[in-house]
Amino acid sequence: MFYHQFYRKSIDQPEQFWLEQANNLEWFKVPKSILSKDKYVYDQWFKDGELNLSYLCVDKHIKEGFGDQNAIIYDSPVTNTKQHITFNQLHHEVSKLAGGLQRLGLQKGDTCIIYMPMIPQVLYAMLACARIGVIHSVVFGGFAPHELAIRINDCKPKAIITASNGVEIQKIIPYKPFVDQAIAKAEVKPEHVIVFDRQLGVEIPKKNYDVDYQTLVDEAPSIEAISVNSTHPSYILYTSGTTGTPKGIIRDTGGYATALKFSMKYIYGVNEGETFWAASDVGWVVGHSFIAYGPLLNRNTTVLFEGKPIKTPDASTFWRVINEHNVKAMFTAPTAIRAIKKEDPKGQMLKRFDLSCLKYLFLAGERCDVATLSWTEEKLQIPVIDHWWQTESGWPMIANMVGVALQDIKPGSAGLPVSGYDVRILNEEGEEVESSVEGYVAIKLPLPPGTLSNLWKNPERFKSGYLDRFPGYYFSGDGGYKDEDGYIFITGRVDDIINVAGHRLSTAEMEEIVSSHKSVAECAVFGVHCQLKGQKPLGLVVLKTETSLNHHTIQNEIIQDVRREIGAVASFREVFVVNRLPKTRSGKILRKLLRNIADQQQYNIPSTIDDDSIIEEIKLIYKTNKVGIHK
Repeated sequence: MFYHQFYRKSIDQPEQFWLEQANNLEWFKVPKSILSKDKYVYDQWFKDGELNLSYLCVDKHIKEGFGDQNAIIYDSPVTNTKQHITFNQLHHEVSKLAGGLQRLGLQKGDTCIIYMPMIPQVLYAMLACARIGVIHSVVFGGFAPHELAIRINDCKPKAIITASNGVEIQKIIPYKPFVDQAIAKAEVKPEHVIVFDRQLGVEIPKKNYDVDYQTLVDEAPSIEAISVNSTHPSYILYTSGTTGTPKGIIRDTGGYATALKFSMKYIYGVNEGETFWAASDVGWVVGHSFIAYGPLLNRNTTVLFEGKPIKTPDASTFWRVINEHNVKAMFTAPTAIRAIKKEDPKGQMLKRFDLSCLKYLFLAGERCDVATLSWTEEKLQIPVIDHWWQTESGWPMIANMVGVALQDIKPGSAGLPVSGYDVRILNEEGEEVESSVEGYVAIKLPLPPGTLSNLWKNPERFKSGYLDRFPGYYFSGDGGYKDEDGYIFITGRVDDIINVAGHRLSTAEMEEIVSSHKSVAECAVFGVHCQLKGQKPLGLVVLKTETSLNHHTIQNEIIQDVRREIGAVASFREVFVVNRLPKTRSGKILRKLLRNIADQQQYNIPSTIDDDSIIEEIKLIYKTNKVGIHK
């Protein structure tokens, strides 16, 4: 009952509810305007308030006497490195880097791209930008130069902060050459590239725009955090768009800080001083919200992990980290748990460690299958909580709010709506459907604080992409249904975005690359079931009649093209040649039908299909190559 009362207040009295939460922050100027609309009729929170994220994450805790508490535990099994960083040490690094950025000419409102591995300097860079009102855009370290160039052109950074290299399992990935290639491709040229040398023997190609990170910090003054408006963008985070053009999600400052402080206490159930671990990457929204800002805002020790759930060195790594660093709550993707389960199906490695410190394990980034959830619950003997949110929301939308009251866990469901999110399931006409009927997942406006405030330099695309489909609602782009108890089940995207191990990727973008191959006449790329990663992309191509290359060569070239343009994160490894693709008579390729056949879901061959004889050929290819559910 307490959850329902708590939740209803957030829906019925949103301004009063969120003002109470905002009062848990230290504002430089306390807001008087709680909820207001901008010219695009979209709600903004705490419009006249002023604060600073970096101050709240660092200085506030030192002022209150917690300077010697660990702020960050850096654990890197791939480099055999561990480092404990106190709030005092964090303040020194962040304030000096912020001073260095100012000396290079960066100031409030400028943009800066951060392209770094999972090392402490990536958090220093984010917090240093926030300290002086510079809007950062973190790009996943190792993303292909083409993708990085697109983001450079869009956000026009004055500087890029990078590192000499990333470290994968027994593999070094040089970052600086990628940055140089991206700048060469981009129309916009950053003034400075700040390079942190990890001292791992990686050669760093030199350019005139280079600045040595350590020299910059050593010679810079330590500076105080400046006051920024609550609606000032804290960062831009790019997510795949349905057109293949990435969308720059803008996050504000005051609403975001309010939502994250709220999340740590009421969703994840962690108290100040406890250790929280989100096993993700700062290139994704999880890393922004729950590696960097959320835990530090709440004075939690955050674990910064540079490794994988397996092979660094084995499937016991997660359990070691939890045990060694006294982790109270952990967040990871179902993919990680499936990888561990595959290596250690009986959970023998787990028994080596005392995991009594761990109270909750949260899963998100993709839909969690019931088998994975049940296995994890059985092995850990704690609540394992699937929950759902998006890059756009910035923090959970549907969850089991353990800090309010632990509700029943229904495997397959992401849980109940989180405070502030009035989740509705709508039909094509925008009307609510009955329980257990699938429809479009939408949120009745206003959205709570901390969600996207706009798209970078593209408010019309923001409006058309999220608000126009169902007036008065935010359209999530996902399908789902509610059961009779109000639990929500997310069934997947209704557009061409697929979820590969928690990474949202555009199949439209992949199709553009595949179709550009000289031997390809037409193609379809779509997501199919993958036991390990949830989904993976599959390509079907029809070849030009005059091609002289053999199928194997064409397939390999296409795979390499996608890898070069998007990166290894796309996991694009399967492309098959077909005689033709199933289409409607109007020429639309039936991608959903192709996906449903691969995943052995119920499907109807539409009456508008131009030739249904192709279906048997497709089924045979799937079966022969063990595609999708056949795996």
